[in-house]
Amino acid sequence: MHRPTKQEKKMSSRPKNTVCLWYDGNAEEAARFYAETFPDSSVDEVVRAPADFPSGKEGDPIVVRFTVMGIPCIGLNGGPIFKQTEAFSFQIATLDQEETDRYWNAIVGSGGEESMCGWCKDRWGVSWQITPVALTDALSDPDRAAAKRAFQVMMEMRKIDIAKIEAARRG
Repeated sequence: MHRPTKQEKKMSSRPKNTVCLWYDGNAEEAARFYAETFPDSSVDEVVRAPADFPSGKEGDPIVVRFTVMGIPCIGLNGGPIFKQTEAFSFQIATLDQEETDRYWNAIVGSGGEESMCGWCKDRWGVSWQITPVALTDALSDPDRAAAKRAFQVMMEMRKIDIAKIEAARRG
């Protein structure tokens, strides 16, 4: 009978595929914000540098394992070399305007910035799509004229206004 090694036990508790985000020394701060803001989110582990390195000192967090709404992530404090871009974003499906407002306001209101069509960035540069289910339903409406009206209204918005999307969908 094979008994799992310490390494095998450790690997079995970690996901095989993890989103890795590059930060400039503030991965732990970002992970704590996400854990406080979103349900089913947590800071799972902070790995500290065993020695000085080009963008930090011994004892600084180098890898932060965290979960955002059930998605396992790693924050790598790699320094200023790479920046976040819109090429990666978290898309958060919301059920109503209250939830949409809560997440949008948490991100934008804590040093983030608004963008268009439900997109915003947090203060670390990570992009988020705060996307009401009502919007995705409207855009996939089999009545293509209704979908087009909802799409055109969305294109003028920053934070998504569900009432305006639904009104446009109805015509």
